[in-house]
Amino acid sequence: MYNLGEQFKIDYETVMPNQEAILQGQKYRFTVLSERLIRIEYRENGVFNDELTELVRNRNFPKPKFEIKEDRNYLELTTPYFKLFYAKETKINNSKNFYVQVLNTDRSWHYNHVEAKNYSAPVLIEKGKIENTKSLYSLDGFVSIDDSKGKIVTPDGIIKENTYEGIDIYLFVYVNDFDLCLKDYFNLTGHPALIPRFALGNWWSRNNEYDDTSLKELVDNFVHHKIPISIVLLDKDWHIRTYKDKEHLKTGFTFNKELFKAPYEMISYLHSQGIRVGLNINPTEGFYNIDEYYEQAKKYLTPDENGVIPYNVLDPKWIDVYLKIYIHPLDALGVDFYWLDCYDRKNIEQDYLLKHYQFYDMERNYKRRPMVLGYNAGLAQHRYPVLYAGKTVVSWNSLKQIPKYNASATNIGITWWSHDIGGYFQGVEDNELYTRYVQLGTFSPILKFGADNGKYYKREPWRWSVKTFGIVKDYLELRHKLIPYLYSEAYKYSKDGTPLIKPIYYIAPEMYDDLLYSDEYYFGSQFFICPITKKKDYVMNRVVHRFYMPEGIWYDFFTGKKYPGNNNYVSFYKDQNYPVFAKAGSIIPLGYNDNINDTTPPKNMEIHFFPGISNEYLLYEDDGLSSLYKKGFYLLTKIEYNYMPSNYTVIIRALEGKSGIVPDYRNYKLIFRNAKKATDVIVYENKEEIKCKSYVSGPDFIVEIENVRSIGQLTVNCKGKDIEFDPTRLINDDIAGILDDLQIETLMKEKIDAIIFADMPIKKKRIAIRKLRRKGLERKFIKLFLRLLEYIGTV
Repeated sequence: MYNLGEQFKIDYETVMPNQEAILQGQKYRFTVLSERLIRIEYRENGVFNDELTELVRNRNFPKPKFEIKEDRNYLELTTPYFKLFYAKETKINNSKNFYVQVLNTDRSWHYNHVEAKNYSAPVLIEKGKIENTKSLYSLDGFVSIDDSKGKIVTPDGIIKENTYEGIDIYLFVYVNDFDLCLKDYFNLTGHPALIPRFALGNWWSRNNEYDDTSLKELVDNFVHHKIPISIVLLDKDWHIRTYKDKEHLKTGFTFNKELFKAPYEMISYLHSQGIRVGLNINPTEGFYNIDEYYEQAKKYLTPDENGVIPYNVLDPKWIDVYLKIYIHPLDALGVDFYWLDCYDRKNIEQDYLLKHYQFYDMERNYKRRPMVLGYNAGLAQHRYPVLYAGKTVVSWNSLKQIPKYNASATNIGITWWSHDIGGYFQGVEDNELYTRYVQLGTFSPILKFGADNGKYYKREPWRWSVKTFGIVKDYLELRHKLIPYLYSEAYKYSKDGTPLIKPIYYIAPEMYDDLLYSDEYYFGSQFFICPITKKKDYVMNRVVHRFYMPEGIWYDFFTGKKYPGNNNYVSFYKDQNYPVFAKAGSIIPLGYNDNINDTTPPKNMEIHFFPGISNEYLLYEDDGLSSLYKKGFYLLTKIEYNYMPSNYTVIIRALEGKSGIVPDYRNYKLIFRNAKKATDVIVYENKEEIKCKSYVSGPDFIVEIENVRSIGQLTVNCKGKDIEFDPTRLINDDIAGILDDLQIETLMKEKIDAIIFADMPIKKKRIAIRKLRRKGLERKFIKLFLRLLEYIGTV
C-alpha cells in the first residue's frame, strides 16, 4: 500500500464498534450505535464491511440502551426512540419483513422510504438559485444515509473502491432531538474541525492582478482607515498563467515574479501586519512546464503527448507528487491555507478527494492548523472547513438568499460557509446594498469580501460615501471585537457538535415557509438575528422590518431596548441600525489588541452583561494557529453573572488549561446594560481588593479594571438603589423619530404629531391626515403617514 505520510493514517483499533451492540445473522448485521442511530447491513454473501469509508470515521460508540426480543424467525429491537422489526434472513427491501417504528408516533421507516418531509440543505448558489440536497433534518424525525457504495479508507489513509456487495445504511431516528442527531452524526463521521482564529476576522479577496506595490497599497489603506483585516486571499493571478497559446491557465504553482519579486518577503510582510495569506489553487488542468518543479515531477509521473502531466487525484502517487513537490514549497514560503477553486458536479468525488488530501496533509505540521476553502463536495464537509457558496450577482436577491443558505446548512451539520460580501459580479453597486451585506456578514459564520476583476466593483469601504464608510467601518471593527465570542462558539461546535447557527424553524417548525420570519436565526448561544434583506422606504429613509422574537425576554444589542418574546414586531431601521438581539442574562465577551489586525487572544476584554437572570459563559482560548490545543495547550475561563435587581456580581476565573496561552495581564471593561450608576462597586483580584474606574455611558453602567492577572479570579460587585431601568421599545417613539427626520416644515410636523398621537379612532386620523394636503403637505408624505397609521392602530 502506498504510504502518503503519518498525517493520513487512521488507528482502526480505536474506531471499531462495541461488540456487545452488534446483532448478526448469516445475511444481516445490525449495529446499535446510539439510542437514535443504527447501522443496517444486508449481505447475500454474508461478507460484512469492517473498514472505514469516506463518510464514516468512527463506530466506537458507548453501548446504548436497547432491548432484544427474538426467536428463530423474528427479531425485535427496541431503544427509547425506535423499535425495529425483522423477519430473520429475509431481504430488508420488503417493508413487510423489515421496518422501523418511531416510538410515540404514527411514523415508520422502511428501505427505500421516500422521506418526503426531509428539509433540504444547500450545495451552492448557481445562476441566482440555491442548489439543494437531502439533509439530516426532517419533520418525520428520521433520516437514512446509504453508505453501501462509499469508498473505503485504508489504515494508511488511502482511498480505494468499495467492493463489498449488499446494503449498508445508517438510520438516524431522533424524533424531535435534532441536536442529539447532530452529535451522533459527528461521532460517526468525525467532529467538525476547529478553524484557525484568524478565519473569524475580515477576509479580503478580489479577482485582481495584485503585485508587490498594489498589495502593499491595499494593506496601507486598511491601516490608514483603521479597518481591521485578518486574511488576504489571492485569486488566480498570483501564479504564472501563460503557456504557449494559453494565456489564462487555472493551474499553476509558481509565483509570477513579474508581480511578486520576492514572495517570501511579501508573505512575511503581511504576517508582520497580523494578516494571514491564502492562495487560489486549481490543479485540474494538470502540471505544465511553466512551474519550476515540473522537471522534478516528471521523474515520478508521465506527461501526455502535449507535455502536460494529467490531473489524477485517484492515483496516490499523483497526490504524493502534488503535495510534496508543488504544495510543500508554497507552505515553506509561509502560505497559511489554500482555496481549492474547482467544482465539477459530474466528478464531485474527485473534488472531495482533493479537499480531503489537501486538508489532512496540513496536519503534518502541528504549528499550522488545517483549513481549506472549497466548494461543497458532498461528504462530511464539516471536516474540511471553510465552504464557498459560489459566485453571486450583485443584487438584493443574492443578499436575501444568504440567511436561508447559512441556516439550512446546519441541516447537514455545516457551520463554516462563506459568501462574497457585496456580491461577486454584474449588478449595480449600491450604498445601501453594500451596507446591508456587511451588516449581515458581521453576524455570519465567515465575513469574506470578494468580487470579480473590474475597477468599478467597489468592495473597499473607503471608496463609498462618507456615511456608508462610517457605518461599514463600525461593523467591520465590531466583527473583529466579536472574535472571542465567535471562537468560543467555534470550540463548542468542534467539541460538542453545537452549531453556530440554528434557524428559527428548529424552535418553531411552522415558520419554515413563512415569508416574513423564516430567515431568522440564532447566532451562537447568546444572539438572535433578524436579517434585513430588502430596500428601505426612501421617504422615511428607513426599512420597515417585521420580525418575530422567540420565547423569553430579549434586548436590542445596540440600543438596549426590551422586547418580550413570543411576539411579532415591526420596527423602522436606519442604514446604521441592524436587528441583533441578546437574551436576558446574556454574557457577550468582546476583545481587541493594539494591532487591530491581530486576532490572537486579546489583552483588552470588553464584556457585555444583559439584565434579567443569572448566567455563565465559558470563554475558550488557545493560540488560534496551531494544533497544540489537542495536547492541552488552551485556557478555559468561566464568566459568572450573578444577577439580582440592582445588585450584580461578576466572577471571572480560569477553570482549566495552561498559562501562557493568553496575555499574563488583561484590561477589563465590564458593561452592564440598561443600568444607572451603582453607588457601591467593590473589586477583588483573588482575595485582594483593587482599584477600578466606574461611570455611566448612555444607558449603560461601566466598570474598568486594568492589569488583572489572567490566571486567577476577578470578582466585581455592583449595587445600589434602583440602578436598573427598563427601556421597553415603543412604536410611538419610532414614529416620532421618523417624523423628526423628515424634510417637512416644523409647524407642519406639529400638526401631524397632533393627529398621529391623538386619542381618536384610526379612521378619523386617516381623514385628518388627508386634509393636510390642502395645507401644503406633499402627497408622498400623506401616503407615508397613512401607512404608518397601520402600525400604530388606535393609541
